[in-house]
Amino acid sequence: MKTVVILLAIWLILSIVGFALKGLVWLAIIGIVLFLATAIFGALRRSGNKAKRTN
Repeated sequence: MKTVVILLAIWLILSIVGFALKGLVWLAIIGIVLFLATAIFGALRRSGNKAKRTN
């Protein structure tokens, strides 16, 4: 879980830098895509762990 939070922070920082510098809009787009992918992965992993604990 700690790794997912660190990755989310990194992707968020990359997105902000990408939007702040006009020439790096591609970096912002990549940051957003990676942020969403990491958030979905973390949510799926977390829900999978809950299912294992209840069974």
